[in-house]
Amino acid sequence: MQGTVASYDAATRSGVLLLDDGTELRFPARAFDASGLRLLRLGQRVRIDTDPDGEVVRVTLPTMS
Repeated sequence: MQGTVASYDAATRSGVLLLDDGTELRFPARAFDASGLRLLRLGQRVRIDTDPDGEVVRVTLPTMS
């Protein structure tokens, strides 16, 4: 699944993603930490990995595997 960064707080390493259908999806610091990224920018396109319950477990760039 992919989305766009709607907000990102570098201090807490968490934020909100906007899915293509307009749904907002929050992600916790652990999902950002699992990505290996150093920062996110507003409007940046990202790939979203979720667990079976729909919780975001990793946020990466679409080109990363």
